[in-house]
Amino acid sequence: MNSWLLVIDMQPGFIDPRSPWAAPQVDSCQHNIRQLLPAFENRVLFTRFVPPSQPSGAWVPYYQQWSFAQERENAWMWDLLAEWQGQPEVTGHRFAKWQEARAHIPQDAPLVICGVATDCCVLGTAIEAADDGRFIRLITDACTAGTEALHQSALDVMRDRAPMITLTDTATELANHASGRAS
Repeated sequence: MNSWLLVIDMQPGFIDPRSPWAAPQVDSCQHNIRQLLPAFENRVLFTRFVPPSQPSGAWVPYYQQWSFAQERENAWMWDLLAEWQGQPEVTGHRFAKWQEARAHIPQDAPLVICGVATDCCVLGTAIEAADDGRFIRLITDACTAGTEALHQSALDVMRDRAPMITLTDTATELANHASGRAS
């Protein structure tokens, strides 16, 4: 079965330097995502994180700490970046987006995951999808986090989930697609 590319949270809230959640290595991450998109044709799904209007439970103190996320004047942070707008997308209020994405991706299709932030929404989505029995290839150089240490720590966690999660890079993924080895 053909793999699907799941692009996690490419939004100003995680990329724009005015955001306290901005990831510093996002330029190379975006460059690699741009390279991956054509290989997947119409098998691409973007996710978006959107803060809830009324947080509950553990989200209440979270948004007390990060109140900027819910401020009306910062609503622009939660749109997809302009270059990705118009792509198929799903929206969720949680870090992990697999519950929102799974209805849009054929059952048992392998996943290729990239985006931001490696240590939060990417990690949560990958673990949730692996728990659901999906095989995942995580494109390490098409992900980024708030720091290189966080990025590497998240990769270590996901590397330990082999064979459900396989770590790879953009060049290898594209080479496998070109040779027909990527499923």
